[in-house]
Amino acid sequence: MLITRLLLASALLAQVPSAQESAPQDTAPQDTMPLRALVVGGANNHDWEWSNPEIGRVLAETGRFAVTLTDKPAQALVGAPERFKKGELDVIVLNYNGPRWGEAAERDFLQAVRDGCGVVVLHAANNSFTGWQEYEDLVGLLWRDGSGHGAYHPFDVNVVDPYHPITKGMADIRQHPDELYHRLVPGAHADFKVLMSAYSAPVTRGTGRFEPMVLVSQCGKGRMFHTTLGHVWRGVPQSRATWYSPQLRRLVARGAEWAASGVVTLAPEPLNYLTEEERTLGFQLLFDGRTLDNWRAFRGEGPPAKGWLVRDAALVNESGGGDLVTRQEYSDFDFRFSFRVAPKANSGVIWHVLETAAETYMTGPEYQVIDDFGAGPAPQHSVGALYDLVPPVEKTVRRAGAWNDGRIVVQNGRVQHWLNGNKVVDAPCSGPEWDKMVANSKFKSWPFGKSGRGRIALQDHGDPVAFRNLRIRQL
Repeated sequence: MLITRLLLASALLAQVPSAQESAPQDTAPQDTMPLRALVVGGANNHDWEWSNPEIGRVLAETGRFAVTLTDKPAQALVGAPERFKKGELDVIVLNYNGPRWGEAAERDFLQAVRDGCGVVVLHAANNSFTGWQEYEDLVGLLWRDGSGHGAYHPFDVNVVDPYHPITKGMADIRQHPDELYHRLVPGAHADFKVLMSAYSAPVTRGTGRFEPMVLVSQCGKGRMFHTTLGHVWRGVPQSRATWYSPQLRRLVARGAEWAASGVVTLAPEPLNYLTEEERTLGFQLLFDGRTLDNWRAFRGEGPPAKGWLVRDAALVNESGGGDLVTRQEYSDFDFRFSFRVAPKANSGVIWHVLETAAETYMTGPEYQVIDDFGAGPAPQHSVGALYDLVPPVEKTVRRAGAWNDGRIVVQNGRVQHWLNGNKVVDAPCSGPEWDKMVANSKFKSWPFGKSGRGRIALQDHGDPVAFRNLRIRQL
């Protein structure tokens, strides 16, 4: 009855948060100890060899987890209660569908969970261990005789319970590519709650009803998060799109955080993803978390030969390579981004860049990116400044190692800089007042700030810096 009531309530309860001027930040304090996750593979009728490390990246890219992978659960789970008590293990992520683990590993797995260790169950892990009653009750819904799925296809996953910490603030997942499990069988003594569901359409060989996609339960002190999503077939690279989905990645990370700690500090919005409102407004995503497709080297044809790489869903510069520029030019625009600097690091976002000069900063004004606390710059060179021209005011800065949100709006001859939701610069960027500012700056001898159109550059200043959530709309 509980499942039925929750599924029928989905249309009334699902909520979509409104878009924000800057990407909502994860709220765990910067000095919070990482949660220790053990991702279990080793056997599956799906491509666990590929998906296990990818699931590890899903957790690691949030900055909230320290991840260990294993393909030997019969060994890795022995001693789990002791590791949990020592703070060396917080959540066990099951990407496993294969033989039983053996008495010692199974006993210790269950004891660790009863003591408070979290569990995440992914896709075919609910196929496992027919007849192991404790596991079946923990997992809640199982692939057993009569279960099935239709064609692999994109479908919506709807929030049923918008009040649970995992789904609170989350929008419905739109057009997620996956298998849609149906007719799962509850464990004999399972007690669980459904958080999200999806319509299993007859046209894709489905049941014509809503099927549970996300559920949670309790086992002793331990919390369990289970999603039937996460399909990847071995030998079918196209099915990797399942785990490339920023929406699934954020759901699983939030579920794992809740299972491990009982709270969720990760923002509900996925990384490197446009909200429905942003799409309606005409924003374009400039970074998908995996490729440099929208970027190239300054005065080059392709990406830099070194220096820039994609890691943990971010564009990272560590060892030179020169500035990155957008492949497209922009005139008036609204550019939103997140950035993270190392202690004492320096970088910048430079706009209206032309490739007629030797450096990006010779033609384009700069939104300064720097570690204010470690570098101690002058106000006009501090984070959020219109570099060397206008210092920022009334700003809030997060320390090195934390993500900050930036925004640049150029429109009708004026520029605004925003930092963590606050407008910190509002100044002309053309006309007599602009010309006077430039004449009194270090840029006075260069062809600086004269174009009303150009590329956006991410600066390589020789220091470690990372960018993500890069999105733009032309005004």
